[in-house]
Amino acid sequence: MTALTAYSHHRDKQFLRRLAVLVLMSLRLFAGLAIVLASLWPAESAAIPLFARQTGQNCQACHAGGQFPELTQYGRLFKLTGYTLGQRTIPLSAMAVVSDSKVFNTTGSTDPAEDFQKNGTPIFATSSIFSGGKVTDNIGAFVQVTYDNYASQSANGSFQGHSAADAMDFRYADRLIDAKSDLIWGVSVNNEPSVSDPWNTAASWMQYVPVPSPTSSQFIDGSAPYPGFAAGGNVSGVTGYAFWKQTLYVEAGGYRSAQGLTSFMSAGVPNDQKTMLQGTNPYWRVTLSHVWGPHNFMVGTSGMVAGIYDDPLDTSDPASVHHFRDVGVDSQYQYLLNPNTFTAQLAYMRDYHRLPDFLANQPVQDVNGNPLPNTNANDTTNVLRAKLSYIYGARYGGSLSYFNQTGTTDSALYDPTPVTGNISGNPAIRGWTYETFWTPIQYIRIGLQYTTYSIFNGASHNYDGAGRNAADNNSLFLYLWGAY
Repeated sequence: MTALTAYSHHRDKQFLRRLAVLVLMSLRLFAGLAIVLASLWPAESAAIPLFARQTGQNCQACHAGGQFPELTQYGRLFKLTGYTLGQRTIPLSAMAVVSDSKVFNTTGSTDPAEDFQKNGTPIFATSSIFSGGKVTDNIGAFVQVTYDNYASQSANGSFQGHSAADAMDFRYADRLIDAKSDLIWGVSVNNEPSVSDPWNTAASWMQYVPVPSPTSSQFIDGSAPYPGFAAGGNVSGVTGYAFWKQTLYVEAGGYRSAQGLTSFMSAGVPNDQKTMLQGTNPYWRVTLSHVWGPHNFMVGTSGMVAGIYDDPLDTSDPASVHHFRDVGVDSQYQYLLNPNTFTAQLAYMRDYHRLPDFLANQPVQDVNGNPLPNTNANDTTNVLRAKLSYIYGARYGGSLSYFNQTGTTDSALYDPTPVTGNISGNPAIRGWTYETFWTPIQYIRIGLQYTTYSIFNGASHNYDGAGRNAADNNSLFLYLWGAY
């Protein structure tokens, strides 16, 4: 055994020992919090609290294995009919997340305190207030406003919390049903493409655990690549949809910047961080689904064409617009028969990006002054996500996820910054996430994720030019997620 190999084994053993201590201490803290919260929770609860009092159903009725936000057939029906099933009641609910992130290797950083903020430290990460539910027999809503306890950082390093608009979905829906036909149709006014979608493989919902802002969480599963639309959230859109014989689902509409009457859909988002769209940007979604016994299966496609201004503070020049075309395919299979819940998900998104002329074909030099190829006029990015999950008795569960991002090499991505940099100019990221979770009582979930990387920013080794390897970003993420 060489000295280098011996050192590597010694370092790995030290890390595992430190990791074991961290997990043990964090589990004790989280278990204590869970016991305290459990003592305050009602002994018999039902579904996500915002809709629980309205429907009178338990968690498993709407959520697969009781795990929010995954939806069952009934949960999808509730959403498609405009959140109007049941009786009007108090339209308020809340959730909060306490978490602890640990990055495998923090060496190679010129500023570890900045690159790995709160590493290995339990934090109160985020919380949300929900409102909505049934307004009339045909009108309902889902509104989420989120508080980020680490939204910004001052010059002296202290963090400040901030609240902002999150997911919003206002609906008018109706159902025409008789012995021979069943048609659910409606109109959704919402602030994010696919937030209105009733399947978990939609871009807005496949990533479900809120991601803390401190940089110690920059490599956890929620920060790894997910299929998504370039327009992102906090825009404003109107879509119409129809669900025929619980088989064919079609949705189409358009999105614009959240301004004027719809400015509340981006409330709290700094002006320089808002997505400013050029005109109306079309979105579509089509799926086929089938239910037989405890099984249900869906296969679908979705897409959006968007024009996004380079500078959200200056929308006067149409030549500064980035043009995106996103097209995806996805599928989901569920087996739901108490006490067993099994879900398999697969989602793929291809993003085509045409850059403004002033950003295309620009010269770039590496850190040593050597010329690199000029920047691209067009880029393509592909993201694949797959996930298997199993839940027993709506209490114990686990999942295995795979993610793979590929795309065109572009010198515009060249960045020799340690830890976050990319010297290859390639966007490739690949890895796995292993998760186990426990729901001691309804509305409280304790989960542990371990995310591993085989490729990061285009390379397995020395991706940042400072000696950092993809596996150095392997991260442990422990969370306690409660809602009431």
